[in-house]
Amino acid sequence: MPHPPIPASRVATSQSSAPRALVLVAEDEPEIAEILSAYLDRNGLRSIHAADGRQALDLHLSLKPDLVLLDVGMPRLDGWQVLSEIRHRGETPVIMLTAMDQDMDKLTGLRIGADDYIVKPFNPAEVVARVNAVLRRSRPAGRDHGREVIRVGRLHADMESHEIRLCSPDGDQPLALTLTEFRLLTHLMHAPRRVFSRGELLVACLPEGETLERTVDSHVSKLRKKLEAAGLEAVPASVRGVGYRLGDPS
Repeated sequence: MPHPPIPASRVATSQSSAPRALVLVAEDEPEIAEILSAYLDRNGLRSIHAADGRQALDLHLSLKPDLVLLDVGMPRLDGWQVLSEIRHRGETPVIMLTAMDQDMDKLTGLRIGADDYIVKPFNPAEVVARVNAVLRRSRPAGRDHGREVIRVGRLHADMESHEIRLCSPDGDQPLALTLTEFRLLTHLMHAPRRVFSRGELLVACLPEGETLERTVDSHVSKLRKKLEAAGLEAVPASVRGVGYRLGDPS
């Protein structure tokens, strides 16, 4: 039987009148969902609960939450199916919750596009800390007076002038990148939480005529060395057996 629609009054809110981030807690165990919602509310975040995968997708579509806490073992639609559909819709941050601590499950989540992975049993306070960390990383790209300027952490990319700057309190440092390196970096910056396969990056970023996926590894390696020389470590990040994601350019 489908779940009845949940009125807006059931969305837990904090005492402040300022809008707070909304977290969709997709968890079929009521006690766990209640604990998570209580901790989120205590830390100034709103929450809404979905008891199965289908309801999670319905609430994601209607309420557009800022982040989803998603249990893998959900009824009706499991967590992988829900995550895949959320990624098809857009870039809502997703943290997976599971009782299984297996590398294959982690790789599946990362390949589809999970932002983090928490194994049960967990400390609810740690979950809230992870939620806040992912929300901080997921701030959207900005625009300056009609010019598209992508900002992710310390990296600023001006798409009109093809300039990349590494920003710090001491000043902005321009980066001398090749066209392919610029394409790779900005492609990752447009979806900083997503893991891109080598094949996807090859099609989207590399000049015509380059058809070997290992060519992507060479360009990413050169890009990473330039970023390291500028003081930014482990960017782009490698996801073994999957591909590359932007990482944490902070």
